[in-house]
Amino acid sequence: MPSHALKRRTLLALCACVLVAQSMVAAINLLIPQLSSSPLRPSSSEILWTVDAYVIVFAGLLIPAGALGDRYGRKGALLTGLALFAAGAGLSALARDPALLIAGRGVSGAGAALITPATMSILLHLAGPPGRARAMASWTLAIGLGGLVGNLGGGLAGQFLSWRALFAAMVPLAALLALAVAVTTPRTDRSPHSHLAPGGTLLLTTGLVAVLFGIIEGPEYGWSTPRILLAFAAGALLIALFTVQSLRSRTPLFDPRVFAGPRLRAAALGMATGFFGLFALFYLNSQYLQGVKGYGPARTGVAIVPLIVGMALVPRLAARWAAHPRPVIGGGLALIGLGLLGVSTAGAGTPYAVYACWLLVISAGTGLCMPTLSLGVVTSLPPHQAGLGSGLGTAAREIGAALGVAVTGTVLASRGDLHEGMTPALRTVALLVLAATAAVVAGYGGSRKGAGKPAGPAPDGTGTGPARERGEAPVR
Repeated sequence: MPSHALKRRTLLALCACVLVAQSMVAAINLLIPQLSSSPLRPSSSEILWTVDAYVIVFAGLLIPAGALGDRYGRKGALLTGLALFAAGAGLSALARDPALLIAGRGVSGAGAALITPATMSILLHLAGPPGRARAMASWTLAIGLGGLVGNLGGGLAGQFLSWRALFAAMVPLAALLALAVAVTTPRTDRSPHSHLAPGGTLLLTTGLVAVLFGIIEGPEYGWSTPRILLAFAAGALLIALFTVQSLRSRTPLFDPRVFAGPRLRAAALGMATGFFGLFALFYLNSQYLQGVKGYGPARTGVAIVPLIVGMALVPRLAARWAAHPRPVIGGGLALIGLGLLGVSTAGAGTPYAVYACWLLVISAGTGLCMPTLSLGVVTSLPPHQAGLGSGLGTAAREIGAALGVAVTGTVLASRGDLHEGMTPALRTVALLVLAATAAVVAGYGGSRKGAGKPAGPAPDGTGTGPARERGEAPVR
């Protein structure tokens, strides 16, 4: 499809959709104090599930949701996702007990799982190969803006409005976005070669949900408790069964052998690594600014604005260097790790200007590497599986984010105090980011043959072919 098919109004509508979906991951964190003291009187476990239900459902459904859009229509999947997102937000806003609030969050998470891969795959189809790098830069910026808007919106609602007002505002906003998509966004070709594979979809989704449950709940219940060990064991078993079933099936959800390609593995690891560092920072940011610096919720939401500067400016430069992914990705991830080491030095007496400078370093690193990593995952699959590729990439991001919060929370819990735990927590995360960066750069260090080209389907349309025999993803 020619590059001029992607019009500015379409780009803005699609990026606005993913921005709103991503914002609700972060917004709830700044509303926890208000929720805890609300007439709902949720227990600590119910508060945790209010936060986590959205993320677990969102991340668990991303891969099948992307495949659903490929098979039955990406625009339809996006509009359905916006409807589910609005329905869940409305249910949360009207909730009279914690169970309904949690259920509403889960429904909104299912909507977000349809929205995110659909927006990326539509953008890639409309932009065409010449415009993919710039389209991915804009989409990645929308993801970053979503985190900022979520922090800002949650802070403002927590200080001046109520948690119900925030959820209620999502209903007309989602309706407005659906109207914008209906008017501005053309339909893209459906793929008869994409398969939902109900059995494999169920195995993969439940496996991912079990693993995410273990990651997210581990710091709360303890990593060695029976329920967490059982969650990890069940997740590993279900994903292994999905792999076996997919290898034997003629029409799998996707062929697990795509991960034989070192660049796909490296790109997925890189995306998980970047969000591992970012969400560790998000987790500690509000606690540091409110608990140590004494900021109010609204000021806390504004104080993270420097994180968006690099995300807004650097991707345009990164798009120009898309033909050289190794230094772009390695440099970006290294900046995230070094920025986290800098933030780890912050204390009660640290001027905000110094803290903001370290946020700018992390922001520049994110803006540098994330568009290239996102494009690397999506183009590792055939063009007709763009939605599935987007789901894989976003699932890697969300798993990395969950791990970042889990590791940070575990280190903090072992120290028992934010003042004592913040520095070792951020240094642990930073060192893990830098170690993973080395692995990602090594994964991009192989032969350049086929770099940046999508994997192609075999004659039977399953995506397998002779390149598999060499341990590589096939190229088109």
